[in-house]
Order: sequence, then C-alpha cells, then structure tokens
Amino acid sequence: MADKMKILAGNSNGALAEAIAAYLGEPLTKCQVRRFADMEVFVEIQENVRGQDTFIIQSTSFPTNDHLMELLIMTDALRRASARRITAVIPYFGYARQDRKSASRSPISAKLVANLITTAGADRVLTVDLHAGQIQGFFDIPTDNLFASPVMVRDIKERLKLSDVMVVSPDVGGVVRARALAKRIDAPLAIVDKRRERAGESEVMNIIGDVKGKSCILIDDIVDSGGTLCNAAEALLADGAREVYAYITHGVLSGGAVARVAASKLKELVLTDTILPTEAVRVAKNIRVISIAPLIGEAIARTAKEESVSSLFS
Repeated sequence: MADKMKILAGNSNGALAEAIAAYLGEPLTKCQVRRFADMEVFVEIQENVRGQDTFIIQSTSFPTNDHLMELLIMTDALRRASARRITAVIPYFGYARQDRKSASRSPISAKLVANLITTAGADRVLTVDLHAGQIQGFFDIPTDNLFASPVMVRDIKERLKLSDVMVVSPDVGGVVRARALAKRIDAPLAIVDKRRERAGESEVMNIIGDVKGKSCILIDDIVDSGGTLCNAAEALLADGAREVYAYITHGVLSGGAVARVAASKLKELVLTDTILPTEAVRVAKNIRVISIAPLIGEAIARTAKEESVSSLFS
C-alpha cells in the first residue's frame, strides 16, 4: 500500500479498525485515547506522523457524543503533529437523521457536526450509507459516501435463489435505495406504505407489489428500535410472502430492539459491522453480521493512491 499511510483507531469499533488495517497490510498506529477522572478525552499519538497520509477510523455510534469528541480531538492532535492529510473514516455518521428542520426552532445537527469535523482539521471524510445523500453537501471538504450494497449483493447471491427474491422498501422514503439493490440483483421491487388514519390508532401497512410466494428482502440504512422492520415483516407475511429477510447497513438497535427482532417473524436480520455488535446481537439467533472492512479498506487504499473511489460501485 502507500508508503506514508498511518491508520488510527478511536474506541468506537476496534474490531473493524483492526480488520481494515489487516486488509491494507498496515499496523494500527500506536495511539492512546483515554479519559481523565472527570471523563475528559485525552489523546496522545505515540508515533511520528509528520508529512504522513493519516486515516482515523471512528464511528460516531453510542455513546455518540463521546465517540464524536474522540474523533475531533484525534483530528486536532494529528493536525498539530503536522500530518500531511487527515481523513476522517466514519463508517456510521451519527446525527445524520437530523439533516433538516423537522419543526420550528429545531436544529440541523448533521450540519453542525460537519462543521465541527472540518474545523477540527479533517481534510476529507469517508463514510458509509449516509442517511441522506445531501449531507455530503454539509461538508466544505471532499466527502466520499460509500455504499454497502456490493457486500450485501454478494451475500444475497450466495444464500438465496434470486428467481424467488423480491426487494422491499420498508417505507416510501427508502425507495431509491431499494430500487438500486433490486437493479443490481435483477429482482422486482415492492414498497410498504404505512399510514396512520387517526391519532391514537395503529399504523396500517399496505403492500404495493405482489409478494405472494416470494423471499422478501427489506433494505434500509438504519435499524434503531426495530419496530418498523418487524411490523413490515408481519405485513409482508400476511400478504403471502414466503419468508422475510432484512439487510440493514447500520445496526443502531437501541433499547429493546434486539429482543424485538429476536421475537419477530423476520427469518434473518443481516447487519454490517459499521457499528460494533453488542453481545446481545452476537448471540441472537436471527441476527447475522457481515464485514464491511474490505470495502472500506479498498476505499482507503484508493484514496491514498489518488485513485477513483466511485469506480468501486460502477
């Protein structure tokens, strides 16, 4: 790989960082990221990085604010250590769901976080499956938004009979993402249209498309509470689907989400490792994690060699 590449890892997802480093054939740079007694973040880079192309691997997942501060302080430390270029590799970009004013006097936190990362000294950002593509425009530095779809497509082709598969968007907002995956595997597309007829009444799920006898694949970028996913699976099975899988990039899975998925009618929930899987995720019988490390590793290698990253997805 590149002669002058340094890969650093925060505390958010050490396993993913090690897998990326192994793919690149580069050791992780020695770096201490610890807390003072009052929980202030302290960072010390323990190797020379002067004039080097540096990559910080850090998802801003739970605890989001702690991991974000680690990323900012590591970036500042590298800038003050005279690194030639600093790339923030953020497999899961937290605050992405706050990408617009959803109500009066509410913030656009995704833009604020983009400003913080830029001000800290990052020269470019590399992330995976942003919740909204326009967040790339919140950054005033080059931003590469990778897609997990090649990893998912490979897994789907290995495990399912494509002639029986139907790709399903769990809501109208995710149609573009679902259509892109359906096109890659040459499968038909269905949409779950959910609506609440009156306040206080449960949502009614209408399936747009004929799912009878199909192996349905729900596709989305984030699973948080898991409610929408589990309800969509139930609606699809009630409409005649044979079985329902879900392929999701970021397994946020807060609160009782893992238990909800485990007790649901989903045959399998497949996640990537952009967020470090918890012990509950690892032992759940119908949740499986696939690694996105080779994809991120290849994107880092191409960035370091000034080659095209977008050609990974063409």
